[in-house]
Amino acid sequence: MTPPLPAPVRERATRRAGVGFAADLARHGGRPALIAATGTLTYDDLAALVAQAEAGLPATQQLVGLTPAPTVEFVVAYLAALSWGHAVLASRDQVLPRAYGATWAWDDGRFAPTGRPEPELHPDLRLLLSTSGSTGSPKLVRLSRSNLDSNASAIASYLGLTPDDRAITTLPLDYCYGLSVLHSHLSVGAAVVLTDRSVAEPVLWDLARATGATSFAGVPYTFDLLDAAGWPDLPTLRRATQAGGRLAPERVRAVAERGRREGWELFVMYGQTEATARMAYLPPALAERHPAAIGVAIPGGALSIEPVDGVVGHPGVGELVYTGPNVMMGYAHAASDLARGPELTELRTGDLARQNDAGLFEVVGRRARFAKLFGQRLDLDRVENLLALDDHEVACAESPDATRLVVALAGEPDPQAVAEVARTAAAATGLPDHAIAVVPVPEVPRLANGKVDQVAVARLEGSRADAPEVSTTASLTALYGAVLGRHPVSPADTFTGLGGDSLSYVELSLRLERRLGPLPSDWPDRTIADLAAGAPRATGSRRPRWVRLDTGIVLRAAAIVMIVGSHTNLFVLLGGAHVLLAVAGASFARFHLAGTDRSERRRNLARSIGRIAVPTSLWVLAVCLVSDQYGWRNVLLLNDALGSRTWQEPQWHFWFIEVLVYLLVGAGALTAFARVAAWERRSPYWFAVALVAAGLVPRFWATATGYDGDLIHSSVFLAWLFAGGWAATRARHAGHRLLLSALLLAGVHGFCDDPVREATIAVGLLALVWVPTVPLPRALVGVVGQVAGASLFVYLTHWQVYPHLEHHWPLGGLLASLVVGIVVWRLVDRISDLGRRHRWRLAPQ
Repeated sequence: MTPPLPAPVRERATRRAGVGFAADLARHGGRPALIAATGTLTYDDLAALVAQAEAGLPATQQLVGLTPAPTVEFVVAYLAALSWGHAVLASRDQVLPRAYGATWAWDDGRFAPTGRPEPELHPDLRLLLSTSGSTGSPKLVRLSRSNLDSNASAIASYLGLTPDDRAITTLPLDYCYGLSVLHSHLSVGAAVVLTDRSVAEPVLWDLARATGATSFAGVPYTFDLLDAAGWPDLPTLRRATQAGGRLAPERVRAVAERGRREGWELFVMYGQTEATARMAYLPPALAERHPAAIGVAIPGGALSIEPVDGVVGHPGVGELVYTGPNVMMGYAHAASDLARGPELTELRTGDLARQNDAGLFEVVGRRARFAKLFGQRLDLDRVENLLALDDHEVACAESPDATRLVVALAGEPDPQAVAEVARTAAAATGLPDHAIAVVPVPEVPRLANGKVDQVAVARLEGSRADAPEVSTTASLTALYGAVLGRHPVSPADTFTGLGGDSLSYVELSLRLERRLGPLPSDWPDRTIADLAAGAPRATGSRRPRWVRLDTGIVLRAAAIVMIVGSHTNLFVLLGGAHVLLAVAGASFARFHLAGTDRSERRRNLARSIGRIAVPTSLWVLAVCLVSDQYGWRNVLLLNDALGSRTWQEPQWHFWFIEVLVYLLVGAGALTAFARVAAWERRSPYWFAVALVAAGLVPRFWATATGYDGDLIHSSVFLAWLFAGGWAATRARHAGHRLLLSALLLAGVHGFCDDPVREATIAVGLLALVWVPTVPLPRALVGVVGQVAGASLFVYLTHWQVYPHLEHHWPLGGLLASLVVGIVVWRLVDRISDLGRRHRWRLAPQ
């Protein structure tokens, strides 16, 4: 039963000015709308959920950042924003919403403000989609209400969709093709089955059969997977649609023949994000006779051929131009472009095409500057310019069968040059190495007018890049997966988005620096493909002798050396553990408050806490089995909570780890509240400063009242240090830093009754606030990185190592503790990696 709408929602519903298929859901009544693992939602149910979600947004037009996923939650949020006339930026790249100033986000079942200044938006703007592929460009396509509604209606019309249709999601919803399936089916009251399973998984087709799916959508690779894994037996299938790149004519014919035998139709379609999704389709009855054609224009649109200068010897061939109501408003290169109105009346596709004798349009090549491979749109000018930086004369084109990038390399055949060009092309495009063919030629093919003969380049055959080296993108993707223990990882992922934390940050940043050279400060928020695109420039130059290393990494290494060195009596320099708490707070703010999906943030934080707590408990338990040094409170990390309030050895050996775990849990629980999270996003600096001030209350209370318990090792009195590191990441200018520094120095003064320890803590805190990076000789980077990365395990194990050496060889106690900690760190990492590999092998493929 559909829940009644609250009065404010009913009032808003009467004033909708949004996209039609999102605003008129209720007209389809009790018909199924979304089918998911949790059950079936009717259109009445969906309309009620959308209205309730919509009430969480202000009446004025906003830019809403959403992370697409095949879930009811995303669809509800997406439709809610569109139904009220807001603009949606749909992207899995978490950098784009920040770059374009998205002011609202969907967070744990509700809309929440991000705290960013509102960008000026054109009243017609409804959707922003990326069209950059792997080029690393932040360019977005601006789509209007009429773009979305007209294209959804046209697609539903030529596909013959009815309310009885049910599509299963076989494509991602941040892809215009995948979104068009959702749009077109909702526009006619049809149903969509939501799943993230691959077409190669039998479970997807089991779901399709159970729900009566009537269609699925695929790119060329989808049909390759089906050929390899076996085509499903789906009695209810009525149609399969194909777009996202050219399917070879013989493959079109074979799939169409299969459909004819099994009683379903193949729709070959042609489109671009710039046309909302679709521009042309090939009527199924013509697929076997004209498998090379893209067909005719969609209803309401028109196609034409315009002559292109330099295309000679190919009668009737010119650039394909499309006109229709679904042509985008224009591109956005920055937030300032979002206020611009419609700027195009036609779309020059960049494809070379002709009309055959049957009146059908056929794409015969590219006008040269763009190619579309593996569903990615590649800027060939950019690729050629990157190759020219290394003094190579090249020309690039897409092969006629749309399976690889052809690079004509002028000059004498040189295997080293071929390998270098292949590596650079792979880094610039993100394509796998087998999709790049580097062909040595005496000179670049040219037309009589001196221009590059693109058709001739595309038809070159010869030496493919026979894996001279794994592409930079592929190697970085594998590196991220190995260090973070995540599977799968794609070039579109970021360190922050994958749930990276302070432990993995140290190792990955150092390994990336060795691989790519100096890293940009925002590398955790950059995609793998973006970092790979900069690799040729980084690796092609001579490495500097000095490296600027993240201050947090240097502090981790220095602090653990100070801790162990002081315990071995090599020197006395206390306060390192307190600095590490501030570093942990900075890491929490930097890595665990990023993103808009609160459930994903919780999972990432739980994973990070587990990486600290589980090894600690296991190590302490192992020590307990061979000695009576520790008790059950130490094994369960409860000594700080349930043990003595005054320092006692050895029970308090692991105070730092207990405090760190408590503070991470507390910070995660605090930010799990929607209103608290919204406050943090609106005013990130002042929120963190308020936490520092709140944390200082018990610290000063203890001093003022003469508290006789352990002040400097207890979580209640140390929270301000964690919050101080958090605030350090939020300080944006000198005023912020001065205020924060004053608070932290006030907290440190008199805190330890030890001026040297207090000075050490103060220096570490001020470095975190004021010094983002520290210059180090490159020769020391590896050592610093190893010590910083293993700092947790050095701290954990050193209690059982240094006592054997502290009296007769203190330096040996320090060195042995560091070595044992590093060995244990690597061993744990190796065991974890083997466990992950085993789980992946057992997981359904």
